[in-house]
Amino acid sequence: MFNNVGTVDRIIRLILATALAYFGLLIYGGSALGIGLTIVAAVLAISALAGSCLLYGLFGINTRNPQQN
Repeated sequence: MFNNVGTVDRIIRLILATALAYFGLLIYGGSALGIGLTIVAAVLAISALAGSCLLYGLFGINTRNPQQN
């Protein structure tokens, strides 16, 4: 799969993943909501670190600057 997540998008995803992981693990830890938040945080973090998003690929969205390598 090709990279389709730009730098700003990656930073926003990492910030959101950190916040969701905090709430999921420390605030709602052990509950169904906490587990759900932690899973969403993990998906966001993985897509940010990999630079690729499956949903963006399905919908043809590309936030990556064409000049980025």
